[in-house]
Amino acid sequence: MLSARAAAASPLWKRGEGGSSGSGSGCTSCREVRRRAAAVRVRAAAPRRVEAVAMESAAETEKEEEVAAAGGGVEDMATEEVPVTPWAFSVASGYTLLRDPHHNKGLAFSEKERDAHYLRGLLPPAVVSQDLQVKKIMHNLRQYSVPLQRYMAMMDLQERNERLFYKLLIDNVEELLPVVYTPTVGEACQKYGSIFRQPQGLYVSLKDKGKVLDVLRNWPERNIQVIVVTDGERILGLGDLGCQGMGIPVGKLSLYTALGGVRPSACLPITIDVGTNNEQLLNDEFYIGLRQRRATGKVPPKREYHELMEEFMSAVKQIYGEKVLIQFEDFANHNAFDLLAKYSKSHLVFNDDIQGTASVVLAGLLSSLKVVGGTLAEHTYLFLGAGEAGTGIAELIALEISKQTKAPIEECRKKVWLLDSKGLIVNSRKESLQAFKKPWAHEHEPVTTLLDAVQSIKPTVLIGTSGVGKTFTKEVIEAMASFNERPVIFSLSNPTSHSECTAEEAYNWSQGRAVFASGSPFDPVEYNGKIHVPGQSNNAYIFPGFGLGVVISGAVRVHEDMLLAASETLADQATQENFEKGSIFPPFTNIRKISARIAASVAAKAYELGLATRLPQPRDLEKYAESCMYTPVYRSYR
Repeated sequence: MLSARAAAASPLWKRGEGGSSGSGSGCTSCREVRRRAAAVRVRAAAPRRVEAVAMESAAETEKEEEVAAAGGGVEDMATEEVPVTPWAFSVASGYTLLRDPHHNKGLAFSEKERDAHYLRGLLPPAVVSQDLQVKKIMHNLRQYSVPLQRYMAMMDLQERNERLFYKLLIDNVEELLPVVYTPTVGEACQKYGSIFRQPQGLYVSLKDKGKVLDVLRNWPERNIQVIVVTDGERILGLGDLGCQGMGIPVGKLSLYTALGGVRPSACLPITIDVGTNNEQLLNDEFYIGLRQRRATGKVPPKREYHELMEEFMSAVKQIYGEKVLIQFEDFANHNAFDLLAKYSKSHLVFNDDIQGTASVVLAGLLSSLKVVGGTLAEHTYLFLGAGEAGTGIAELIALEISKQTKAPIEECRKKVWLLDSKGLIVNSRKESLQAFKKPWAHEHEPVTTLLDAVQSIKPTVLIGTSGVGKTFTKEVIEAMASFNERPVIFSLSNPTSHSECTAEEAYNWSQGRAVFASGSPFDPVEYNGKIHVPGQSNNAYIFPGFGLGVVISGAVRVHEDMLLAASETLADQATQENFEKGSIFPPFTNIRKISARIAASVAAKAYELGLATRLPQPRDLEKYAESCMYTPVYRSYR
């Protein structure tokens, strides 16, 4: 009788070579060898690797070669004390191909492909188009009444059929954006330990200090162009979610691909796990992260945190090179500003909470000027919230005013006022302020409440970045409307429950005169017979196109002028039709085109500043950007 080992070594094992009978039927020979090998009772033995050939199914080959006639395979018969080696094969077909999310097409495999790739019988007979698959999944998603169920269904789809996931998201972006990102992603992060199925990124923890480079090498892709990394300390407006913040990098990178066209294989989500101060998570049996107090970046564990980040940043540059974009996401204030300032000089880094939010809000303000009139310098701005988002937006507004008026940046900052939890930021508080707040301390008497600040400063623009819901009260909105014909009110905090006010409140309390935008999506509002469609100041307008522009230009650093270019380009996309509906942002249905234009503007600025390395510069950057964008249409397989 032929042994399994002999069968593996036999020339008959190689597909396409004939047996001793000289039949020349490679497929038949393979089946015969596997059949004869499967008849052997294989006892627990040291594991071995069987040479596989192209197009051989990993699951099929390994299982049939090691199965026992009466008792299963080697792993089935081995005790827990006997180690086994998890051999795998690189070329997928058959059963393995159907479980490879990068190449699986489900029922869309053609008859020819089913024969060529050993799928016959593994699928029902029907052959359907990708468009019909999209239609079916959308039908199924709409049956769910709970948004988190839709999120989980989308993540399951991404894990089994990548191209179908992105096709679905691109074709239904307005409906599905709130599912894969805010606000649903916030709930997903809160419950990430319970819904966790399989890792979708890399986890770098304090346990990995000294071997972060080895951890990065475990990721199968080497041509990484965009990394989104979080330490989970300030997830949206939900606070410290520790390791469960991974939902944010995963969601952001899904949008980099769907909206910006960056290849999925070039995207890498990473969570830096340094513990959590969330007692509920530390006591949760399903929590997936380190069960220890957070190394926050403050003394006494400051050194440990920053040593890990230093090792991580160095390892990223070493393994992926100078031109990988590292996007910091949802770091707490005390680390976010320091990390951005430190690494912007040596790495290609971008903080979406500070810079991305600022860029999209500035675009909204530039667009709103077409409704309310005046120039950016002629308006007065009041922020509720002086963290990453608030100060980031404020600085970009001041930079744009300085660019337009040629005035010093210090003078331009005086048009912008910020109010934090202790009241208006004024000169008398300067000594006790954090460094990133000090530029916004202006001469004014102390004011403790938002209503008093509104009545005293009389801003034309009110922007909420506080993360505290219901803080734009009826009295505040009515005060804004009392001295502004068209008050500009941006309620930007996420998720929806943390929004400073709803669209309905803003329109009703301002007698329908507010120019409103929010961070989370709100339904249209009817006031006095007119339908108002609130604009969503969503970072997804900016960062996918911004990232694409950085990638196609080969930029090595991010410059503030690149952010201004992105804002101006986005503002130009809003039309009179949008304004008549009450929205200052273009519809998301055009987001791929918008992203290509933003990418072209960002790339052009990178070339102008001498930061681009992909030479020569393409003549038509917008067409070049579009040509570089990933499309999720199924490929035909040989």
